[in-house]
Parts: sequence; C-alpha cells; structure tokens
Amino acid sequence: MFRHQGNSRTLKHNIRLATLLSFVSGIVNVCGLFAFGVLTTNVTGHFAFFSEELVRFEYQTALIFLLFTLCFLLGAFLSNFLTTLATKKNSKNPHFYPIVLEIILILFVGFSVYEADNSVINTQLYTFSLLIAMGIQNALVTYVSKSVVRTTHLTGLFTDLGIDLSQLLFNKTVETRLTLLNNILLKFSIILFFSFGCILGGYLFHYLKLKTLLVASLFLIIALYFDFLRYRYFLLKRKMK
Repeated sequence: MFRHQGNSRTLKHNIRLATLLSFVSGIVNVCGLFAFGVLTTNVTGHFAFFSEELVRFEYQTALIFLLFTLCFLLGAFLSNFLTTLATKKNSKNPHFYPIVLEIILILFVGFSVYEADNSVINTQLYTFSLLIAMGIQNALVTYVSKSVVRTTHLTGLFTDLGIDLSQLLFNKTVETRLTLLNNILLKFSIILFFSFGCILGGYLFHYLKLKTLLVASLFLIIALYFDFLRYRYFLLKRKMK
C-alpha cells in the first residue's frame, strides 16, 4: 500500500491507499467540526475567512484562520521532511515516521477531555493538531502515489471526476477508456469512503465524543501493521526461492 512508488504502483495499490486514508480523513473532519466547529481536512475556507476577518479589522480572529492554514502547511512540510530524510538513510519504510506522527497527533486530541465549553486555548490547540495531522496525511499520500491520490478534500476530486466523465463521451479507444474508467473508479472510491468516514464518525461522536478519533488511529495502526506483514511475507517468499 505504502511501499510501492512510481511505476511499481498499480490501481489496486492506489485504491487501498485511497479508501483507507479518505475514510480516516472523513472521521477526523467530522470530529473537528462537531467538537470545535472547524473543518480540518482542507484550508480553502480558512483562507477565505482569514481574508474576511482581515478586511473587517478583526486581526485576532484573522490570525487564527491564518494559523489554521499554516498548520496544514507545517504538516505537509513535516511529512515530506521525515519521508525524504528516512529515504536518504535507506530506510525500508520511510512512510512509517510521518504516519506515526499523524497517529500521535490524532491520539493526543482523542484522549483529551471533551467539553462543549472547552477554553479557546484548548480548542485552538486541538484544532491545530488535527490540521497538522491532515497536512501530514495529504502530503504523504501525494508523495507515495505521485499526486494520483488525494484524500483530505473533495473539491479537486469532483473537478477531475467531471473532466474524466466528460472525456468518456469523446474517447473511443479501448486503452484510453480503460484509463479513464480506472481514474473514475479511484475518485469514486475516495469520495465514497470519505463520506462513509464522515457519516460513521458523526454517528459515533454522539456516543464517544472525541474518543471517536481513536477509531481513526486504530485504522492507521492496522494499515502500518498490515504493510509490515506483507513486507515480511515477500521477504520470506524471496528467501525461499
């Protein structure tokens, strides 16, 4: 799922990566919204709010929205920094480090005490943590899939999906249509599992509050363990030949 990069990646690898991480993004997104009133999986809206507050001379509020944007940027920076550093040191699983950091950040918020009247400082700290975590995930999946998969927001996905659906009407060759259908399947998978993560996360939030984030962390841990087992299996298989 994580180890194959470039030409070695197949549609199956990308769908596995996309469904798992988009599902996690959906859970994180809805938890951030219900608990703190903030969307944590993209920054487009935050930058719009930053601009609005700036022209209204609400500089303190504008600064918060700017920090939301910068936290996502920081997450992307840390993700690529850790992955590249591990790659240069010939690590067999450079993806491990950014995912572990993402898990730690999500667990930090998941184990926090949720109260409807959380202090402003705590709310912002938790929101910053989730934005950094989603920045990490988005950068990692972009790096691994070579920009084929994006899992933390849907605007670009719906744009690309509309383009691909339109191209089906004009391309008649079997090879081109197969490529388009594969792209459409991948994008539908991301949208479906992001939606599923939001719905399930919203349902669980009513019972578990921020502990719902532990479910997202569990799926990331399972993914790491599954990736490790597959790697060990292929090593063992290679030795037996």
